[in-house]
Amino acid sequence: MIARLRGAPAGAGGDWLVLDVGGVGYRLSATPRAIQKADAASEVALETYLHVREDALQLYGFADAAERELFELLLAVNGVGPKVALAIVSGYSPSELRRAIVREDAALFETIPGIGRKTAQRVVLELKEKIAPLVAVPGGGADAAAPGEDAHLVAREALVELGYSVAEAEKRLAEIDPDLPAAERVRLALRAA
Repeated sequence: MIARLRGAPAGAGGDWLVLDVGGVGYRLSATPRAIQKADAASEVALETYLHVREDALQLYGFADAAERELFELLLAVNGVGPKVALAIVSGYSPSELRRAIVREDAALFETIPGIGRKTAQRVVLELKEKIAPLVAVPGGGADAAAPGEDAHLVAREALVELGYSVAEAEKRLAEIDPDLPAAERVRLALRAA
């Protein structure tokens, strides 16, 4: 399997890029972070995943190992193929997606174009057991994050009730200190509007 490529960016489109490695141009379907990383460099190293089908070989490119690992986990979910997995990994950062899985927050996945309610619920259900041990903080345990995560969900739901979409609420809350109580997060998010 081709796991990593280092070369010069030779072209890009909305969701793909070409990487010139030793005179050979590899076209990769890539995440926005990978495309941005390649755009800003004369040479770049990208993590890759080679998807093999009967009729095609498709390379997928990622900015870092965390994106690729999450992509591979998503491929194990029933009904999720490489295009859907790439859309999910492209929608939010790997840490945000892992937190959403642990919190059983299917609504976050539904904000990603092309992801419906059933797929979102299946992703959360099938990956919760695999992701939870990875998210646990050494010394603090998974329970140590629970109060902050609950405050995040409460703040997001409050913003949704005030008319923001889930995606807009997530974007506003991402810029606010995660240690603050829910009410303070909502107040700061509204002030930023």
